[in-house]
Amino acid sequence: MAAARIGKSSINWASLAERVPESQKHLYQQFKSKSDSYLRKVTSLPENAPAIDWTTYKTRIPIKGMVDDFQRQYEALKIPYPPNPKVAELDALEKETAADIEKFKQESSARISEYKKQLAYIASLIPIDQMTMEDYRDAYPETAFDPINRPTFWPHEPEDQTTAIEEKEAH
Repeated sequence: MAAARIGKSSINWASLAERVPESQKHLYQQFKSKSDSYLRKVTSLPENAPAIDWTTYKTRIPIKGMVDDFQRQYEALKIPYPPNPKVAELDALEKETAADIEKFKQESSARISEYKKQLAYIASLIPIDQMTMEDYRDAYPETAFDPINRPTFWPHEPEDQTTAIEEKEAH
């Protein structure tokens, strides 16, 4: 049967459907429908072309040897499957991409562990609505108001400070 020559589909439709954004579901359904109709059409066809009844042609064609010559030429005809020169290139690209994905996973795991540490630190702090100015300074020294070491001018916004104005003029 034709299904034996195709084998198992390498497409995991359920996994693919999970990754399709909601706004493109209709395009996904159209694509899957076309793919399924193609598969049904291929499986409905026989695996091999129908055999030619050469004896019938030999009895009906009066020219001697003509059918035998056609039969010999037909059976000698071998149509080669075209080679795919891009397979090796795609395999190398797949390996490279797999390495990049693995590297990204490792970097992401490192970032996640760092973020978990930050979340644990934030969870250990006093709630912001219960903090005093000193508590805030201890928790966030880089953004806390420090009039002695880093005095600022009213309205105490970064763009209103003399250092910000000097940086703008320098550019």
